[in-house]
Amino acid sequence: MSKVSAEDMNRFFRENFKGDRGALPDITLAEPDHVIMEAPVGEQNIRPGGFVSGPTQMALADHIAYAVIFTRLGITPMALTSNLNIDFLRPLQGDVVSVDGKMVKLGRALAVISVEIKGKGSDKLSSRATVTYALPQPS
Repeated sequence: MSKVSAEDMNRFFRENFKGDRGALPDITLAEPDHVIMEAPVGEQNIRPGGFVSGPTQMALADHIAYAVIFTRLGITPMALTSNLNIDFLRPLQGDVVSVDGKMVKLGRALAVISVEIKGKGSDKLSSRATVTYALPQPS
């Protein structure tokens, strides 16, 4: 069982990430080492040509990676992105983006998370990312 429920994660993100960034993604599944979320796409997320922008996809990969860590460690506000590599495989279109994140490795100092991004209802992967987070160390 996940240390934090999907509802608790959504509440944490709503309370701590404010500003003009558009609607926050909705975490729909939180189980140990695995999170699924859906993100609405607004016009601020679209690049010329009608595709979901690369920065939007990178932000979603980072968001879900942070949430995957919570499934094992609980809410960990001071976990920080250390590295994010993303491959854009095909253009992403649609009103909702589906994001799937899975823990690859959880160590004492670092967590590595694999992320897959596609349009909701599509079987075709639009991008995949590997995100590394630095974990807070006891003082």
